Amino acid sequence: MRIDRNFASRVDWNLLRTFVEIVHAGGIGAAARKLNRQQPTISVALKRLEDHVGTQLLHRSASGVELTVAGRAMLLICEDMFEAARTVPHQMAQAMKQVEGLVRIQMMSSIVSPEFDEAIATCRRRHPAVQIELRVSPWRQVLDALERGEVELGVGFDSGVRTGLNYEPLFVEVQQLYCDRNHPLYGRRITRLSDLREQGFVLTGEDELDTITRLRQRYGLGTVVNGLAEDIHEAKRLISLGVGIGFLPVLAAGDLVERDRLWPLLPHDAEPSYNIYLLSREGETRDTPTQLFLDEILRRLRARPHA
Repeated sequence: MRIDRNFASRVDWNLLRTFVEIVHAGGIGAAARKLNRQQPTISVALKRLEDHVGTQLLHRSASGVELTVAGRAMLLICEDMFEAARTVPHQMAQAMKQVEGLVRIQMMSSIVSPEFDEAIATCRRRHPAVQIELRVSPWRQVLDALERGEVELGVGFDSGVRTGLNYEPLFVEVQQLYCDRNHPLYGRRITRLSDLREQGFVLTGEDELDTITRLRQRYGLGTVVNGLAEDIHEAKRLISLGVGIGFLPVLAAGDLVERDRLWPLLPHDAEPSYNIYLLSREGETRDTPTQLFLDEILRRLRARPHA
């Protein structure tokens, strides 16, 4: 294939946008309707772009379009270009030190993430006029608030995948089953969870994750309820005061474990774990403070060494 060294100066950049719209819409007709243009016009635009690059980008059929190898490469390039273009106004505002506004984040309680904390600190240091609002709620309310557009970003768990949301793994959270130091089980390790069916539990209501709910139900745990708290910190308080045993995130309970006020009952290999995600609305046009914060935390997350 001959390389056109003048491609960038000769190509109509609108053709690249049309190509992306065709791919995302799933066909030429669908792209024409979305762009409010005639279908032959879209077909001609695609043909012009293919002539510029010197190869076919899409296979067309009655059922839609399929990317060729060259088409997949072109799509990645175009999406990178459009992402760079999207950041221009945000970067200009940052360069001119004119960034101000509010970043709203809805999150579960007891989130422990160095990257999240560092992104907040960096955002505030670079942009003193930006306010950070953290709203704490059970994980289902985090998802609902994002879907309704009440907040731009979220941090939480999801047992499935909701359409319209982006999921970026933030960290893997591990839970453990704890009792207080005066409990008869203090100092013991429990290998058969079914032995705990008669134990009084502290539950976290709507804040309990599906992973923990399924584990409890499998072994009949929590049928005896001694306490209820809709927040991890308050559940930790009740468990440490001897109200009952209960599940807590390991990082949230670490301080009381070190002071011998809580005892982990499960062997380490039996601890339930799950992903906590940084959540954002798909295809959202965000204000500059929110976009800069999102870019900062994503940069930190993607720079982490892979395990």
